Order: sequence, then structure tokens, then C-alpha cells
Amino acid sequence: MTHTTGAPLTIVVIAPLRHPLGEPHAGGLEAAVFNRIRLLRSRGHRVLVCGVEGSHPAPATEALTLPAVRWGADRDASDSTYPPGYLRQAERALDRAMDWIAVHASQIDVVDNHSLHPLPVRRAHELGVPMMTTLHTPPLPSLLSGIATSSSRLIAVSEYTARHWQDVGVRDITVQHNMVDTATWRLGPGGPSLVWFGRVVPEKAPHLAIAAARRLGMGLTLVGRNGDADYFDDVIAPMLGDGIVYAGERRARELARLVGQSAAALVTPVWDEPFGLVVAEALATGTPVAAFRRGGVPEVAGINPAVRLVASDDVDALAAGVASLVRTSSPAMRRAARADAARRFSFRRHAFELEDLMRETVERHAPAVRQDLPA
Repeated sequence: MTHTTGAPLTIVVIAPLRHPLGEPHAGGLEAAVFNRIRLLRSRGHRVLVCGVEGSHPAPATEALTLPAVRWGADRDASDSTYPPGYLRQAERALDRAMDWIAVHASQIDVVDNHSLHPLPVRRAHELGVPMMTTLHTPPLPSLLSGIATSSSRLIAVSEYTARHWQDVGVRDITVQHNMVDTATWRLGPGGPSLVWFGRVVPEKAPHLAIAAARRLGMGLTLVGRNGDADYFDDVIAPMLGDGIVYAGERRARELARLVGQSAAALVTPVWDEPFGLVVAEALATGTPVAAFRRGGVPEVAGINPAVRLVASDDVDALAAGVASLVRTSSPAMRRAARADAARRFSFRRHAFELEDLMRETVERHAPAVRQDLPA
């Protein structure tokens, strides 16, 4: 791709519903959008955030503020459902945000949409501003219905995810991988114990990482937000102790240090990860990765020498992969692992690419805008 230059852009970033942006990140999706905003602002672009109240960076105006999820009790909180009435409230807020964008269209260059709700893509054609929508998930029926008639440009976080959307009839998808802030995720020295990090939910299956660590007789630290109270209480909590520790949530720099001081990271999805950001983050610290071969994980792993991919749910193979990594790990391997991750996923790698995509999206839209202007 040829890198283009030009004046700074004014960009409205529509963040996902449910969780506010900010550290500690609620999950990989929120981390990816947060880092995207940071990168764009560092490049001199004006970024207006449309996000959940309490986000950092904060929404640009009340009209771009989306409602926070409020549960009756902490243990009712779930990553798979919403409180009664929340989606109706969120839809009203998204409609208000789209109205604001349409009114201020002459001051905005592009809308960068990361919402998993279909309303923004359904209204893309009426905003008077070009939209890019990033596909962070497998095909969702509700989102698919909006995309079917949308004018939004589509970006997928992996070739794997793009293929799955193409399989259901969505065409003209550009692939751009998620990125890692390699200034935060720095090369670490390694250490004697294992690490698992991410949302603590059944589909991420940290209990299988614990089982593999037990078979190896190695310590394991789990880090991440508890996204399913019943799963944590019924499955994870009884497995803790004797070197297996749950460390809760951590801000990015603290988490990166912990990962960089580990012998290996275990990645155990039992669903098809659209990308697999934790793989790229761990490798950026030089820490080897043993992972289930699911979804976009092999694509993120690439040919990095510090990765062992095994069949999904195979705890014995996972433990064997960890043992192999620990046995062969060296400072040279860690440096090579980081170099590969930085080459493919760093801010430096993606900055021009992202700007090119946005400028191309603006240019594609320009003729249609000019045709609508009065003579």
C-alpha cells in the first residue's frame, strides 16, 4: 500500500457498548479500540469518542455518550447478556449519536465504527460522512442484517474473520490486524512460572490452563476480569491454591511486566477467536505461547518460533507444548519472538496503514458528497 499524507483528520470513533474504555481493559476489544484512539491522537488527528459513560478518553459530548450497564447485583453481571431494558436505552443513545454526527457532518472526515450493535451501520448511508466498520467478531445475525444494506466500508481483524463473513455473503472486506503497543509490552526476562491472561469466562477456558499447569507441576497466575461469576465460583475458585493464583485485573504496564516475567503464556480458547490479541501481546514481551489452534490464533502465531499450537481442548498436548517451550527457551528465542511480534503488530507497523485506510475511505466518499451539493 502506498502511504498517503495530508492534513490531520477529524474522526469519530464509536466504541463498543457494555464496558467503558480505559484501564484495566475489560477485554481485548476494548483494549484494541483504546489503543487505536491513542495511536490516532499521537499522529495528530482529532479523535472524538462516542462511548460508554465513564470511558477514558471520555466521550466528546453528551450526545456521544452511551449508557453504562448497571446490574442489580455484582454477581448478576455477565458478558453474554444485558440487564432488562438496557438495549432499548442504548439504541436511543446510538440514534442520538448518529443524529449528532449527521448535523456535524461538514466538520467530520470519517466515522470509525467498532460497535457490535447494527444501528450505526444501518444509518451509515444517511450521515453524510463515510464510515469504516471493523468486524471484531464472527458473523452476528443482528450485525449481518445491518451490514447487508450498509454503505460502510468493512475491515476485519484477521483473514480468518474475513473468510467467515465472506462465507455468509459479505464481500469487499479489508483485513487489518489488531495492534500492540510495544512501548508497553516490552521484552521481559522470563521466569519460573506460567501465566494466563484475558477475560475469565467459559469460552476462554482458564480451567484448562490450570489443568495443564497441574500436570507439569508449575505455578500459574491468572490475570483478568471475572466475566462470569458462576463459572468463577463453581469452576475456577476450587482449582486455586498450591501455586495457582488469581491476580484479578491489572493495568497494561503491570500486566505486561508480569507476562514478561513468565516462562510461558497459555492461551486456551474453546471458541473460535476472531483474532487472539493475548498471543501478540505475550510474544511482544518475548514470552513463549502454548495455545489451542482455534479461530484466528494460528494467524497471529504465524511462524513465530516461540509458539506451540495444539488441538483444542487437548490438555495433554498443551502441557507437552509448554514443556517443549520451557526446555528450549533462551534469551535469543525471546528476542526473536518479540522481533517477529513487533514487525507484524506494532503501532509503528500499523500507523501508516490505518491512516491510508481512512484517507482512502474519505476519498471514496468524496464524489458522492460533491454530487449532493447544490450547483
